[in-house]
Amino acid sequence: MSRSHFLQHPSSAGPRLQCFAFLAAACLFASAALASDALVPLSLRDVQVGGEIGRRIAITITNNLLVLDADGAFLQPFKTRTAKDGYVGLGKLIDATVKLAAQSGDARVLELKQHLVAETLKTQEPDGYIGIMAPPYRVWGLWDTHELGYIIWGLLTDYHYFGEQRSLVAARKAADYLIQRWASMPPNWGKDGDVAPHVAFTGLERTMLALGRQTGAASYLNFVVQTRQLPEWDLPIVVGRRSGIEGHIYAYMARSLAQLELYRTQPNRRLLVQSDRALDFMLHHDGLLITGGTGQCEIWTDDQDGRGDLGETCATAYQLRVYDSLLRLKGDARMGDLIERTIYNALFAAQSPDGRRLRYFAPVEGERVYWQTDTYCCPCNYRRIVSELPAMVFYQAHGGLAVNLYTPAQAKLSVGNDVPLAIRQETDYPNSGRIQLRLDPARPVKFPLRLRIPAWARSASVTVNSEPAAGAVKSGAFFVVNREWKAGDQVRLDLPMPWRLVKGRQRQDGRVAIMRGPQIFCLNPAQNPTLAKLDGVELGYLALDPASLADPVENITVRPGGLGCCVQAWKPGFGLGKKGDLALTLTEFPDPDGKATYFRLRDFSAAVDDELFTAKAK
Repeated sequence: MSRSHFLQHPSSAGPRLQCFAFLAAACLFASAALASDALVPLSLRDVQVGGEIGRRIAITITNNLLVLDADGAFLQPFKTRTAKDGYVGLGKLIDATVKLAAQSGDARVLELKQHLVAETLKTQEPDGYIGIMAPPYRVWGLWDTHELGYIIWGLLTDYHYFGEQRSLVAARKAADYLIQRWASMPPNWGKDGDVAPHVAFTGLERTMLALGRQTGAASYLNFVVQTRQLPEWDLPIVVGRRSGIEGHIYAYMARSLAQLELYRTQPNRRLLVQSDRALDFMLHHDGLLITGGTGQCEIWTDDQDGRGDLGETCATAYQLRVYDSLLRLKGDARMGDLIERTIYNALFAAQSPDGRRLRYFAPVEGERVYWQTDTYCCPCNYRRIVSELPAMVFYQAHGGLAVNLYTPAQAKLSVGNDVPLAIRQETDYPNSGRIQLRLDPARPVKFPLRLRIPAWARSASVTVNSEPAAGAVKSGAFFVVNREWKAGDQVRLDLPMPWRLVKGRQRQDGRVAIMRGPQIFCLNPAQNPTLAKLDGVELGYLALDPASLADPVENITVRPGGLGCCVQAWKPGFGLGKKGDLALTLTEFPDPDGKATYFRLRDFSAAVDDELFTAKAK
């Protein structure tokens, strides 16, 4: 939140307290300079996105958000308040709806936002409680604090984007209730149960930090630092589902994200250890799947098993947030590569192509199933992260502009000494790597333009007004063009996209996945009658013929204008025929009926390493 926003919406607790809040917030902003970000995201209202990212946002609004049973499925449990445990996800729904209303300007979404907030506030009790639990189970009933924390977060989002004072008042009241109740925690709560406290309270620290930033009140920061002891948190990567589910990826990444945000105001190197540990495990110890997803049954794993409850959507959402936070903090282009890989594969595979149904898991092998309801954590976290994607396209950087994601988009921002700039990105990415940028500053101004060159783009080129840009264009880094820009200047970025046969690891060792640009391609066996009844394991025995790979073809299974990969393959067995037995068309990984991603090769010399896992993150 900017300081100007804080001044426009001060606390309503009286002039003296307002003054204290302002001073506290000013101190926070001043100390943030000690750990200033290399990149600063644009407001959701200042970016319009098209392409597949924009389509996913649009269908999430029209085919999912606006057809939910908001009153029955989400709000009614908060009115009856009779549960002993359980989770709905109302706060996450509010958060997503607010952001989608802010960026889309859709009157229907705005009406839903207003309805959700108004009805939620009606359920708040005099002591501040908002939830689904009967009185004896409040706060300490499993997931009640998790639910209340995200309710507070959603109300803060409403205040941030729409200046709704009633939402801020209700959020503070709920947070104060929670803090007051904390001393009543039952002895050994969570220590002898099935869920560790840091898992049961997922998201709480980040919520309280945000409330402290909004209000300047020290009590919320104290709760995070002293009561929850966020700076002292130091958990190893726990592999496999064990008692307490301490290896819960979503909980781990959510708390890592809170540490990164605390680092901005309290720049202690210790606050970076957990996120660095997670990155090291994912990138260098086989913790990350080729799709960008992680883990089995919500838990860290390193065996590269591709089946079953793989790649929880909540974990995917929070991985993206951590990557974005690290990208902003360090300016490391590899974080952008991770964002891109994860969005186009793991994230979009969590949603049906028409947008209506959402998944809890997205395996790379075998059957994929949809979650049975619109409530609960994964569907709600999917809507939230999709609503945040426009803020991951462009960033302000060193007085200029950085482009992270390639997609049709346009944005407005200020560069140099507050010179207004409009930028338009035209591309059919990821169908091709041809990107055209038009820059229109209000007057000629010098500033650096940073372009993320993906690690897979080995021979990228950049031209400015049809002339080659000076300097070597290196993959896996930002390429910088620093010049005086004038209205109508155009930049052309070309990212060649050859097919890549990417080596599998661990259980996938000796096999390859087909990639092109950021996308992975999978096999939907229904396309071929001889394969229709085969499982993912059996399909993985097919051997691909690299020489048969041709240009991609149009395939609309996943999206309008989508791509398919035509390739010849040999059936399992002893045959050594020169020509493949089968002509296959692989589809983009989000194909809901895709069942196999890894295949064999007769000659493994055509295989290449995955570029994400061959270099240390900076």
